[in-house]
Amino acid sequence: QVQLVDSGGGLVQAGGSLRLSCAASGRTFMSYAMGWFRQAPGKEREFVAGISRSGGTTYYADSVKGRFTISRDNAKNTVYLQMNSLNTEDTAVYHCAATRSTAQTMSIMNVGDYWGQGTQVTVSS
Repeated sequence: QVQLVDSGGGLVQAGGSLRLSCAASGRTFMSYAMGWFRQAPGKEREFVAGISRSGGTTYYADSVKGRFTISRDNAKNTVYLQMNSLNTEDTAVYHCAATRSTAQTMSIMNVGDYWGQGTQVTVSS
């Protein structure tokens, strides 16, 4: 089992940047593929980005490709989401997730095994 703590959200103007962090507990961080999801008010949860256990493979939703970058530091048990060129449609609660499956499965099935508590990202126009 792994516990996840999300942080780094906030209020930013359109065009700005934020970096989200997700700290994982335990010694088994490398056992999990990791991902970020988001949920805006009145909308379904959607996959944003995923990364393999080694960090060598990443997946992105079309809506964030070229703007967001997911990375992980296995020595620090942390996964990051660098978000650039933010727009108002990026406003949502962002959750990190861990899965013993694969990041590809996470991206296709929109699922995770363990979830962070979420961090609010608000982009103003």
